[in-house]
Amino acid sequence: MQNVRPSPRLLAPYATQPTASRGRRIAEPSSATRTAFQRDRDRIVHSSAFRRLTHKTQVFISTDGDHFRTRLTHSLEVAQIASSIARVLSLDEDLTEALALSHDFGHTPFGHEGEDVLDRLMAAHGGFDHNVQAYRIVTSLERRYAHYDGLNLTYETLEGLVKHNGPPEPDALLFLTDPQCADLDLTSQAGLEAQTAAISDDIAYNAHDIDDGLRSGLLSFEALTEVPLIAAILEEVDAEAPGIEPMRRTHEIVRRLLTRMIEDVIGETVRRIARAGIASAADVAAQAGPMVAFSETMAASEKALKRLLFANLYRHPDVLEVRQKAARVVEELFEAYAGDAALLPASWRDPADGEARRLRRTCDYIAGMTDRFALIEHRRLIGGTPDLATPVH
Repeated sequence: MQNVRPSPRLLAPYATQPTASRGRRIAEPSSATRTAFQRDRDRIVHSSAFRRLTHKTQVFISTDGDHFRTRLTHSLEVAQIASSIARVLSLDEDLTEALALSHDFGHTPFGHEGEDVLDRLMAAHGGFDHNVQAYRIVTSLERRYAHYDGLNLTYETLEGLVKHNGPPEPDALLFLTDPQCADLDLTSQAGLEAQTAAISDDIAYNAHDIDDGLRSGLLSFEALTEVPLIAAILEEVDAEAPGIEPMRRTHEIVRRLLTRMIEDVIGETVRRIARAGIASAADVAAQAGPMVAFSETMAASEKALKRLLFANLYRHPDVLEVRQKAARVVEELFEAYAGDAALLPASWRDPADGEARRLRRTCDYIAGMTDRFALIEHRRLIGGTPDLATPVH
């Protein structure tokens, strides 16, 4: 085809510029129609890891109902929020979306419960961390291309994926499992696109866990009034639409909370950029802390909301009971595969593996499972598989 270069976008000087990308570990010809970051986003969307998010737990096990969030719907919501913020700040939207869509790649079946179990079982061999696992997926575990493992993403996307919650600790598992991480700059602050994806994750799950919590009956409108910000929104909704039905009332709370948080982040970020005199992506990297953030007032409200969600939803006895059952499923699967490597698919075992490598393969295999497949495997190999449905009140 005729060589038609992508139209340049007018980005802020402090954005991560696709034309200045450091490239990929394995050099590839540039695309005639897409920037490097567009290609990264597209590879992420077409990956197996992205599809598996469809049946991975957000808060409620995927068997609880079709209307509750999964890791996939959560990631799509994060990407929408992140893209909205990036557009206003004139950041690279493609890079922002790539990071938002892949930030949960490393999550195990059954959410953080599965991660905790694998971290404990792998303690003698480096442990387990979902952020590091996401990195390992896109650099080695995805096997789609003829000439390399992983997705061969740009250095900027890889660094953003690892650093989106801030530079990792020096003893992070990443340094133990991937010697090639020396190619990445892991000590400086993440770019604004990665910071945007990170705070959009917080915004999305704060707002939408309210929705899922109310839908399940584990949260109540009365409990939400303990957070002044939510109480003010409820008062506003009820004044404008007295007697509104509960479902519409819920959606009004969620959308107004999203708007307030997004607009607060944009305003605070603009103030921080101006105050710090940020004029380039290098200036962003040199900062002691993030530029994309909540204002002091919104940060306090967000912390209060998180405390309420932990007390009333994440630590609700019904949720904890299901989490304990899920932990048993993951642990018993690990013990089964670790005890007999022949139970793993042929492509997941190697007679030449030492113990550490064999257990890491086992961990990788289980971490990649969906909730549904983990239950199927447990039922096939072990039996007595527990019912993981959360009671809906």
